[in-house]
Amino acid sequence: MTQAAVQKTMTASDWALLAVLSLIWGGSFLFVGVAVRELPPLTIVATRVLTAALALLLVLRVMGVSLPRTRQAWAAFLGMSILNNVIPFTLIVWGQTHIASGLASILNATTPLFTVIVAHYLTADEHLTSQKFAGVIVGFIGVAVMIGFAAMASWDATILAQLAILGAALSYGFSGVFGRRFKTMGIPPLATAAGQVTMSSMLLLPMALIVDRPWTLAMPSTEAVLSLVALGLVSTAVAYLIFFRLLARAGATNVGLVTFLIPVSAILLGVLILGETLAVRHIIGMALIGAGLILIDGRAISALNARFTASASGRKVVPVFGAEGCAIQEKEHRN
Repeated sequence: MTQAAVQKTMTASDWALLAVLSLIWGGSFLFVGVAVRELPPLTIVATRVLTAALALLLVLRVMGVSLPRTRQAWAAFLGMSILNNVIPFTLIVWGQTHIASGLASILNATTPLFTVIVAHYLTADEHLTSQKFAGVIVGFIGVAVMIGFAAMASWDATILAQLAILGAALSYGFSGVFGRRFKTMGIPPLATAAGQVTMSSMLLLPMALIVDRPWTLAMPSTEAVLSLVALGLVSTAVAYLIFFRLLARAGATNVGLVTFLIPVSAILLGVLILGETLAVRHIIGMALIGAGLILIDGRAISALNARFTASASGRKVVPVFGAEGCAIQEKEHRN
């Protein structure tokens, strides 16, 4: 079966979907911020993955897609669920019991920094270039500025919470490399998403029942319950549907732009709805992390280099950002 070609440029509808996806994933930090006021972390995470699993399994049934039954596939689902759901979801929720949702989202945006490091050591075809290495250094300087050098000496709950979010980002970095195997195994992306959250539910539900004993907890408010439902249905199930639709249409590189947008959405929602504030060092740190991500992404740098080169040779260059990196359309410029 031949695969549909991936668009190198994004249409207006693709950009709209990307904006919606960033709002949904940014909103996950808001929903967690509401839920952690009344519920323990494992209960939140278990409810999230269970809700998402039920929704995605229903979608697969409607679409006539079946989950694979092989031991190899479910072993892969197990690994992906641990790296992409169980560890990062739990660390992020616990971290948000001590820090604001906007700060958590900024720290979580370091995922590409960790991914390029993990890929450098664990893959044969994704080694660090000098530009990516510079991006990693700049990004981690931003992390240090955000946490604060003086604060690192105290090692209080706030520092541990920020390190927990960074641990989640590291886990996502490993999951990005681990998840490459599903393509070679021939498992459809939506089946991968459904399989991993199903396995995550099987792992987290017993843990939540044993550790949190949710039947002994006070009845949560309507606000907390709605946040849990939104976290599972919207920020996980619907987000996966949008993500894989965009991935098929515009490619992984274009979809990766969502990394830049999620903190913006999360910060705005946190400020407007939860009344959160960020310190100046957090804003400076976010700018440095953003600069590091731009260096790692490479497209903006390639476009600028091409423009300067073309200016020197008397050509007009129109940059087209696409799934293959930065494709350049050149036109002769007549004076």
